[in-house]
Amino acid sequence: MNQEICIMVVDDETAMRESLAGWLTKEGYRTFTAGSGPEALSLQKDCPSVLWLVDIKMPGMDGLELLRQVKKDWPQVLVVMITAYGSIESAVEAMKQGASDYLLKPFDPEHMLFIIDKILKQQALVEENLLLKERLAEREGALFEDLVSSSPAMNPVFKLVEDVAPTDTPVLITGETGTGKELVARAIHAHSPRAFGPFVAINCGALTESLLESELFGHERGAFTGAIKARRGRLEMAGGGTLFLDEVGEIPLKMQIDLLRVLEERTFQRVGGGLSLTSDFRLICATHQELPQLIAAGRFRPDFYYRINVIAISIPALRDRLEDIPALATHFLIRYSREMNKPIKHFTPEALRLLSAYSWPGNVRELKNVVERAVVICRSTVLGAPELVFLQPGKEGESRGLTLQEVELEYLRRIITASDGNISLAAKTLGIDRSTLIRKIKRYGLNKPSASA
Repeated sequence: MNQEICIMVVDDETAMRESLAGWLTKEGYRTFTAGSGPEALSLQKDCPSVLWLVDIKMPGMDGLELLRQVKKDWPQVLVVMITAYGSIESAVEAMKQGASDYLLKPFDPEHMLFIIDKILKQQALVEENLLLKERLAEREGALFEDLVSSSPAMNPVFKLVEDVAPTDTPVLITGETGTGKELVARAIHAHSPRAFGPFVAINCGALTESLLESELFGHERGAFTGAIKARRGRLEMAGGGTLFLDEVGEIPLKMQIDLLRVLEERTFQRVGGGLSLTSDFRLICATHQELPQLIAAGRFRPDFYYRINVIAISIPALRDRLEDIPALATHFLIRYSREMNKPIKHFTPEALRLLSAYSWPGNVRELKNVVERAVVICRSTVLGAPELVFLQPGKEGESRGLTLQEVELEYLRRIITASDGNISLAAKTLGIDRSTLIRKIKRYGLNKPSASA
């Protein structure tokens, strides 16, 4: 492993130079030696080294002058100065000018190797940190990709994301299904001090009460039938990061009490366990429901609501920012054309007119799915109206006077019919969990499809 690390030894004394090189070679480092500063500078151009050992006292160009030149030409090179006890002030000055450390003559070879190992490990950590920051920046860009907007309606959302991200304040994100609530939650996390911690998401409406309890709190071995081993819950997994509870309005009342206690005391127990556990996480919740109405109906606790609703972010529906449709559609077109390796350059004016005339009950998620489907079937370099015929904008336009529930009911019917009654396929098209779709079918009293689910 050390063979990949090159070290330059610069000393005008041949015996010292060769001894240092011998010790380093024995430890597996690749070494180069130079008897003067100019020789070392010339050698570095052809045989670059990541770390230099430089004697301060040398005729001609001394160690300090050489250090300045090295830092000017190769700022990333690590330099360790070698000096006698009487020249320790020069070594301190060298540290101020960028040297990583210094060695006092006479020194023990083991101490020298320790210093070199320490410096190389510190540098590796710095480089790893820079790499993580670059990846985080890429990740942040990816997170905000789907939040494309030039609409004034979205300005409050972006402003609140910027304001709340540096804090640990609980956030409640509201908005219709498909507006991008999880994207906003991830953006808050990515811009927070917890960005390098985990982002743990759970859809509270996709699980039964018992499964949700186990998922959140974890369980001990033997806690229930099938619990063959202990399992960490999402509360534990989110330690040091962010816990995102999607569809928080679906959490049962009893579990709301348990979660409220966790938020206030930061302690909890696994299902079937007696040991108190702690977890430091930031809470972000989301819902498409009107929680005050659920409170009035006795289905949501007001104390839990006030605890999670410290900062509220409301995401407008796509029909309230229609000016964003062309930019969003083009964004998705570019993405899926690239992913599918199709040379589709843009939409025709008629295609954009159809997209803008549609009311988008499924919001941005529906637009994303529509564009993906259109790209799949497109055989031209331009995506036109024929690829969007399934939108049926005329029929959809007639629904503008209906309530949101009526729009959703009609939309569910159309998607389920288009999926030939296949619940799994319909759920995928809608961008929701299969269990969520089944619950909606029961809620609206839709006839159970006869085709395979």
